[in-house]
Amino acid sequence: MTNEGKSRNFIKFLGTAGARVVVSKQLRASGGIWISLDGTNLYIDPGPGALVHCWSSKPPLDPSKLDAILLSHRHLDHSGDINAMIEAMTEGTFKKRGTLLAPAEAMNSDPVVLKYVRKYLEKIEMMREKGKYQIGNLSVSTPIKHIHHASETYGFKIKSSQGTISYISDTKYFPGLIKAYKADVLIMSVLRVDPSNLDHLCVEDVKKLVKGIKPKVAIMTHFGGKMIQAKPWKIAEDLSRELGSKVIAASDGMKFVV
Repeated sequence: MTNEGKSRNFIKFLGTAGARVVVSKQLRASGGIWISLDGTNLYIDPGPGALVHCWSSKPPLDPSKLDAILLSHRHLDHSGDINAMIEAMTEGTFKKRGTLLAPAEAMNSDPVVLKYVRKYLEKIEMMREKGKYQIGNLSVSTPIKHIHHASETYGFKIKSSQGTISYISDTKYFPGLIKAYKADVLIMSVLRVDPSNLDHLCVEDVKKLVKGIKPKVAIMTHFGGKMIQAKPWKIAEDLSRELGSKVIAASDGMKFVV
């Protein structure tokens, strides 16, 4: 896997913002992540601005080509554009298509997915711990529930012919993450520089995860204000030297070719 050259297999970061202040001030974009693998297109966590950033991407990314939207949890920095993206995936609701993977809480308890858009989807899957889902040519699993977050939260493990990509969404570190998210490419939501009482990963947690999982490449995203001030690309360089593993800090619009 490499981040050079042209490929139909890629990860595009349409936003790297984490935390309410960074999102509300748009210090970083909050569009989420588009993944294309083996002819299948997934969108992870369409936060505020996802639809706009799809079309302003170079080249543009057409949401009507999506096969599924994956929602890790209901917080607005992850779900703000979920309904707009469902409408776009279904060609303005004129074509019943696409799959939505979401926690039950996002659907049933003060739902973020509006009821009227649900009927335009071909399939809705309520996520569960150790859940397995087939989407196009990809195998997607939700190996573990993130017990240390204020909302029902799951990460994703995506298997393709190109290898395995894991996405660890918001959570406080706990040892079960290492076994759950073994992968070639590891994407982590790293909100904090230093440890805190908040249910989010910090730089020290990245060290534990990279040492335990041993991915070919680790990519940090979803940055809070202090992470941005600390220059995440510099943190990634320091981590790469210390760990002897490739660590990248995602930037808005970054394309990582698989």
